[in-house]
Amino acid sequence: MIWIERLSQFSTWDFISLACYLLGWLWIGWRIENPSKSRPSVSILMADFRREWMKEMVTRSPRIFDSQVISSLRQATAFFASATMLALGAGLALIGNTDQLAGVAQDLALGQTPDFVWEIKIILVLAALTNAFLSFVWSHRLFGYCSVLMAAVPNEPSDPRAYPRACQAAEINITAARSFNRGLRATYFSLAGLAWLVSAEALIIATVITLAVLYRREFISRSRRILMQSKPETTSPTEL
Repeated sequence: MIWIERLSQFSTWDFISLACYLLGWLWIGWRIENPSKSRPSVSILMADFRREWMKEMVTRSPRIFDSQVISSLRQATAFFASATMLALGAGLALIGNTDQLAGVAQDLALGQTPDFVWEIKIILVLAALTNAFLSFVWSHRLFGYCSVLMAAVPNEPSDPRAYPRACQAAEINITAARSFNRGLRATYFSLAGLAWLVSAEALIIATVITLAVLYRREFISRSRRILMQSKPETTSPTEL
């Protein structure tokens, strides 16, 4: 009964906007990771390049360049994991001090809103940030696994273990990148979730904008057109 009374503090538009938010998040993630063969996403195109990278690594000597690349990828995941940790801490501190949000709401003429409503809206953002943090941490660990597999690839291309292990390293690398991309999407949607603090309509608008940004970058961006070129070596420097 208590929860029913508390949920009644939310409007119908709040539930509709929350449903749009969650469904939009799930849909864009599925669409990016499971695109049609005729229109692959940037993530899928990059997965192919990651496989090519590991094949080239077999014949590259020394492999200092490869170690530097995997190190930079791990540093990126560590940076975002640290950033989400700080954001989580700030959000948790804000839950215990919703009076400041109430003051902002009054300044924006948003009316009186119960503390419970503010807390639920903040928890939505924290849930998205938690998802992002866990994805970044797992991505960081997978890139570590990938570096170990890369080190286990024999230096002799003629070794029968060379290319199978390179393929293993490539698949772990792709899995790490997938987790990293999921963390980035969660970060995008955590920012969109902040719009719910303003209103339900603002959350719907923020969700649509986030979906449009993600869809554009994965399916109709200039970087995707470059990746789709069958002969990138013929591209002139001025076009890049």
